[in-house]
Amino acid sequence: MRYRPMLNGDYTIGRSFLTQAAAVRQAIYTRLKLLQAEWWEQQDDGLPLFQNILGSRGHPDNLQAVDLLVHARIIETPRVSQISDFRSSYENRMYSFECRVETDFGETISVSTNLGMEVS
Repeated sequence: MRYRPMLNGDYTIGRSFLTQAAAVRQAIYTRLKLLQAEWWEQQDDGLPLFQNILGSRGHPDNLQAVDLLVHARIIETPRVSQISDFRSSYENRMYSFECRVETDFGETISVSTNLGMEVS
């Protein structure tokens, strides 16, 4: 597994690639940041942030349902074997989570991010 490194949310061009657990981490972040219907070739792919997570009132109706969506997005990432210690919260229109992910490479990585609309 090889992934191009990202800098400020954009892929970098060059000869270096992320491999093994670092590539899995990048793949997870990439999958979580792709919004549903954002990619024109596959409209049903992506995280349904606005459709199912934030809802019409700007907040999730059921935090457990959101956790399941995020969990599924992570576990379906290639080379992910297991997720543990999953914790999440929702505050100020921002869904946050952190977890530990076991990879097929025998390494465990920590993953955490914020998803939503920042409030200024």
